[in-house]
Amino acid sequence: MIQAETLELLEWSRLCQHLSTFAATKLGAIAARRLRIPDTQAETLTLLAQTQDVYALESRLSTGLKFDGITDIGESLERAERRALLSGEELLAIATTLAGMRTLRRVIDNQPDLLVLNALIQDLRTYPELEQEIHRCIDDRGQVADRATPKLAGIREQQKQLRDRVYSTLQSILQRKANAVQESLITQREGRFVIPVKAPQKDAIPGIVHDTSMSGATLYVEPQATVNLNNQLRQLQRQEQVEEEAVRQALTDQVAVVKTDLERLLAIATTLDLATARARYSLWLEANPPRFVTRDRENASATPPESIVLRNLRHPLLIWQQQHEQGRPVVPIDLVIQPHIRVVAITGPNTGGKTVTLKTLGLAVLMAKVGLYVPAREPVELPWFDQVLADIGDEQSLEQSLSTFSGHIRRISRILAALGERDEKAGGRRQEAEGEAQEPGREIQISNLAALSPSASPSASCLLPLASSSLSPNAAKMRLIRRM
Repeated sequence: MIQAETLELLEWSRLCQHLSTFAATKLGAIAARRLRIPDTQAETLTLLAQTQDVYALESRLSTGLKFDGITDIGESLERAERRALLSGEELLAIATTLAGMRTLRRVIDNQPDLLVLNALIQDLRTYPELEQEIHRCIDDRGQVADRATPKLAGIREQQKQLRDRVYSTLQSILQRKANAVQESLITQREGRFVIPVKAPQKDAIPGIVHDTSMSGATLYVEPQATVNLNNQLRQLQRQEQVEEEAVRQALTDQVAVVKTDLERLLAIATTLDLATARARYSLWLEANPPRFVTRDRENASATPPESIVLRNLRHPLLIWQQQHEQGRPVVPIDLVIQPHIRVVAITGPNTGGKTVTLKTLGLAVLMAKVGLYVPAREPVELPWFDQVLADIGDEQSLEQSLSTFSGHIRRISRILAALGERDEKAGGRRQEAEGEAQEPGREIQISNLAALSPSASPSASCLLPLASSSLSPNAAKMRLIRRM
C-alpha cells in the first residue's frame, strides 16, 4: 500500500502519461501508462540497455524506428483460438502487423552491434507466407477478394450477369411505362431490385410492393418480370456468403495454429515500442543515462565514491509544464551525497523548493529503475534502491491540521512495516513504533535501519523521501535510506 501511496505522492502516473505520448502504437502507449517498476537491478540494467540501443539506433536513422501497420491483434488471436470467424478487417490487421514487425526486424538486423535489440528479436517469427495468403484472399478494404477461390470468382461472375439482366429488364419497363413511374430510377428494398411507381398507377406495372414512401404517393415495386431473376440473384448471394466465410475460416485456422508465436510477436512489438518511447522521452528531456554505484567490499579502506551524484537535476513534470503549458523555467538542483550519510535534512522557508527537491529525487530514482535516462548533467550516479517510500505532505503545524498529522503518522507506520517486511530487525521495533505518538522516534528508527552507501546486496535498499513540519515549521526532512 505504501508503495502505491508513494507513487501517487510523486505523481508517477503523470510521468507515465507523458511517456505514453512518445509511443508509436496503442500497445506501447498502454504499456507506458501501466509502467511496471522492476524488482531487480538486473531487470533495470536490461531496460537501460534497450533504451541505449534504441537511442543509438534512432540517431543513425533519418526517420527513426517505424511501427507502421502494427496494431493490437491480441483479441483477434484469442478469438481465432476459439475458432470464432475472424472478419476481413481483423485478418488484414494481422497481415499488416506481420509486415510491420518484419520491417522492424530488418532494420535491427542491419545493426549487428546493437546486441540487446538483436537478442530481443532473435526468436521473432513473422510468417511471411501467412501474410501473403491473407493479402491474396483479403483486399485493402477488408473484403474477400475474387481471387481467393475459383468458386468464389465463378459465383460473382454469375451475379454480375444476372444483375445486368435485371437492370436491362427494369430499364425496359421504365421506358415503356414512363407515365406510371415517379422517376427513372432503379433502387433496392430488402436486397431486391425495385422501381418507384405512382400509387394510382400500380396496376400498370404488376409485381410485388416492397415499400411505400412516407407520403404514400410512391410504391417501390418489384415487377413480375424480374421476380425469378431476383430469386436467382439472392441464391447466388447466399452462396457467395458461404464461400467467403469458408475463406475467412481457413485463414482463421491458420492464425490459430501460430497463435503462440503471434502473441510473442506482440510482446516483442510492445517491448520495442516502449523502449523507443523511453529513448525518445529521454532525448526530449535532454537526459543522461544513470550509472548504479556499488562499494568495493574488497577494498573497504579506500575512500568510497559519492553515493549520489545528480547535478543540474530537473523535475521532469516541470519540464513538461514549461514546454507544453507555458510554465515557469525549471530551476535545476545539485544533489551530491556521500556514502556514509544516513539522513539528509533540507531546511528553509516555505515555497523554498524543499518539496520539489524531494519529489525530483524520488522521480529520478524511479526513472532510472524503469530504464529511463535522468534529466541531470553527466555523470548521473546513484545506488540501486530496492524501494522508494515517501511521506510528502504540506507544511501545516499540528495545531492547524490534526488530520494531516495523523495521516503522516499512519504513513510512517506503513513505511516501517514495509521496511520490516524485508528486514527482520525492523520486526522487533514495529509494534513499539506503532504505539508511539511522536514522529521523531520514528525518524530515529528509520535512520537506524538505513545507510546511503551502496551495500554488497544491491537488492536490499530503500530510498525514503519524507517531508513534514512536526519538528520545525520551516523544515522539510529528506531521508535517503540504503539498508545494510
